[in-house]
Amino acid sequence: MRTVLGKLLAVTAVTASLAGLGSGSAAADPPGGVVPAPNSIVGVGSQTTAPLLNQLTADYNAYLTSLGNVTAPRAYSFDAVGTPIITLKTGLPAASRPLGLQNGLVALQANPNGVDFVRSDRGRLPSDPTTNSFVALAKDAVSWAATSGGNAPVGLTSTELKGIYECTFTNWQQINPLLPNAVIKPFLPPADSGTRLRFLRAVGGGTSVIPGGCVTTTPVENQGLHPLLNDPDAVFPYSVGHYIGQVYFGRSLPGDAPGSLTVRAVNGIPPVDTTTTAINAPFAGSLYGGLVHDVVRQAAYVATTPQGTALRNFLGTTGWICGNATAVTDIKTHGFLPLPAGLCGTLS
Repeated sequence: MRTVLGKLLAVTAVTASLAGLGSGSAAADPPGGVVPAPNSIVGVGSQTTAPLLNQLTADYNAYLTSLGNVTAPRAYSFDAVGTPIITLKTGLPAASRPLGLQNGLVALQANPNGVDFVRSDRGRLPSDPTTNSFVALAKDAVSWAATSGGNAPVGLTSTELKGIYECTFTNWQQINPLLPNAVIKPFLPPADSGTRLRFLRAVGGGTSVIPGGCVTTTPVENQGLHPLLNDPDAVFPYSVGHYIGQVYFGRSLPGDAPGSLTVRAVNGIPPVDTTTTAINAPFAGSLYGGLVHDVVRQAAYVATTPQGTALRNFLGTTGWICGNATAVTDIKTHGFLPLPAGLCGTLS
């Protein structure tokens, strides 16, 4: 049985590798090494939606150009990973690249002339400042991933995942006596990762699980190429949307790919609908589903300034992302689920 399963998962991994070689490669950072103009709207933050925002900004700028509009502020997005030093806008001093959501939120406050929005793979928390607003972008879900052909089963329950991350289940045979006698190796993305937060909260049934001492933190979320994850006993949370974009739509980049990892079922529900190549609706509707956002400074977003107008024109309920067919296609082909008109662009 395990031999057949291993072969099936190996086929999936090969498919993922081939998909990454497709023509739909995603851009990284502003294209062509462009340094954004001073009036641009610039984003940083979570790597989960970085490929999507790279595409959305490029297509939004092309849309403005197609209208003959040469004066409206253009939009740009810097990845969470890359060269350590970046120039956010012309005329500003070089700065450290914000690695992930939390560093992006710090930069939003500390560098208001350089950062206009922050990609977030989670919703608002009670600890978030009320001066920030979370703008709804799309629907995502988080599952767990394991190495193709490894020792992990095709699915786990929330109870089993809770036991693994609390370190009360440390051997696969505690899950099922028919599984190999091998030590489970749970990993998590960094503490500020929204993917990590959503996963631990879902595993705990709505109350975040506190990771045990057996859990190892890796540098970046949703990147299966990390050497620690190339292990037959590794277990790692993964954004289902980001995974679908990588595997089915060629959105992988050097250093940003699932590698040998494949996402697995939770409570008997597969995270991916392989027929529609989208997040499985029942999975998206579970505790493992949730919205991804862009975070803005509330005062700047509602201001009647060129910058505020540009942010609303790009991110808002009547803006380009929420109303343009190309934007909807971008969201779908990066693995996420578009939001309906009554929800896309709303503030929280």
